Amino acid sequence: MDRITKSLLDEFVQQGGLKLAEDTAFEHFAGYLTVGIHHSETIDTDDISTGAGGDCGIDCIAIIVNGCLITEPEEIEDLAETNGMLDVDFVLVQAERSTSFESSKIGQFGFGVQDLFSERPSLPQNESIQKASAIISEIFSRSARFKRGNPSCHLYYVTTGRWTGDQNLDARRKSVIQDLEGLGIFKNVTFDCVDADQIQRLYRTSKNAVTREIVLSERTVIPEIPNVDQAYLGLLPAPEFLKLVQNDGGEILASIFYDNVRHWQEWNAVNAEIKETLENPETKVRFPLMNNGVTIVARSVRPTGNRFTLEDYQIVNGCQTSYVLHECGSTLDDSVYVPVRLIATQNDDVKNAIIKATNRQTQVTEDQLFALWEFPKKLEVFFQSFDGKKKLYYERRSRQYSAAQHIEKVRVVNMTTLVRAFASIFLERPHRTTRNYKALLRSVGSEIFGKDHRLEPYYLSAFANYRLEYLFRNQILPSQLKPARYHILLAFRMLQTNGRPLPAFNSHEMARYCEELLEVLWDDEKFRKAFEDAAAEVRRVAQGNLHRDNVRTESFTFALTTSIRETIPAPAQT
Repeated sequence: MDRITKSLLDEFVQQGGLKLAEDTAFEHFAGYLTVGIHHSETIDTDDISTGAGGDCGIDCIAIIVNGCLITEPEEIEDLAETNGMLDVDFVLVQAERSTSFESSKIGQFGFGVQDLFSERPSLPQNESIQKASAIISEIFSRSARFKRGNPSCHLYYVTTGRWTGDQNLDARRKSVIQDLEGLGIFKNVTFDCVDADQIQRLYRTSKNAVTREIVLSERTVIPEIPNVDQAYLGLLPAPEFLKLVQNDGGEILASIFYDNVRHWQEWNAVNAEIKETLENPETKVRFPLMNNGVTIVARSVRPTGNRFTLEDYQIVNGCQTSYVLHECGSTLDDSVYVPVRLIATQNDDVKNAIIKATNRQTQVTEDQLFALWEFPKKLEVFFQSFDGKKKLYYERRSRQYSAAQHIEKVRVVNMTTLVRAFASIFLERPHRTTRNYKALLRSVGSEIFGKDHRLEPYYLSAFANYRLEYLFRNQILPSQLKPARYHILLAFRMLQTNGRPLPAFNSHEMARYCEELLEVLWDDEKFRKAFEDAAAEVRRVAQGNLHRDNVRTESFTFALTTSIRETIPAPAQT
């Protein structure tokens, strides 16, 4: 391994708090970089690593559906019902520290991938591969929902060597592509051999916010506005606009809608009408007259003539329009113009005001706006108010902390992680974290991120999850317990407080309640014992059956909470 790649790997390991042998760490590193090509959200590489033995020659698997990284089979049903369609990308990675590419490795990798997608696999499968296989089965059982075509399959063979396009190696690579295309289940198959130079380029890219260059010829400059660096009104040709909302593979960039309050509403009446307009040759040229347009807010806009470079940008209004344009992308040309407002500001108050104003054309409640903007802003500041080992970082924007070398990535908490942990610990709904996560999101603004909620329960939830993941990552708790991780979080809270009723979320008593639990979590010895006790209680109730189909049910949650309440001693009579 060359010195530059080795230093990048070491930095990745240090920032990720990984305690792995170098070969395993390199597998995580390769997976992180290549999956990042297709998925711009922050990921935990434990979610994509396949482990050793029975891995079919595959080191990492990422299954991306409708822009979401899928970690459990139950999520497929949830997405299919919520979105009404499945847009799927499979990313499979083999990583070797060797300084050369081997024909035999390419062949083994290809055979393993082909076996994984076969209806009757012949290779031994470890637990991670079995779970990936279960997710694949859930996806293909709903093939009628493939509205944009069959899934795409992307293979990456990563080494620290140099890819020279050797004829024999390239022939083997193309043979793998042909074999997978022959299965007849993929829209397209790609197979890239990634060498040290590309590893270094991908790592540098992973440190940057999303950046795109567009040509915006038809524009007018908005006069100077306080706290706004630049602002433009313009008409952007559809192919140029698609550069902003798609990655190089033509997949939607879900992270640029992170600040949008509604996200994709599928083919409701309005979206269907937009699609009809774009598909009709006579009406599509009238699109800019019939559509309210798209509002783009960027941290930085650098104009050079008609070329504009946007960095760290979000589409804060126009999510529905953007998705319909993405869906119709293959039929659009320069005759279709998209009305855009392009605003460069680093002032969050200005950005919030723009979001609030531009999202008034459909019903968005004050509580929703507060929950998706003001509350996360308060959480970000609150999390950082703690010192040393107590500090966590709440990620309000995608890749917000990617360039911060001093921050361990395991201390970065995104909205998905926080909502799941909070709902498990305080709402007693661990079974909803995967099987019906979208229902939890509908609680944002009321039961979750409530306007008058104290911040301590959210920090507690994030820190408890961080501590539990540490125990899994270092194999102090066995991986067999991972399907019950959210039940362990709930059991931790109930056992440590002797089942006391929860105080009101807006009360001073809730702050004291959380402080008591945090004293346990902050203690390096106490937190381990607390989670071991919680895990033991989950095991006892599960009676040896820790399969996700058993533990991720409402009946199991009820059995666990009932058992804990029955075993906790009654308070002494006075």
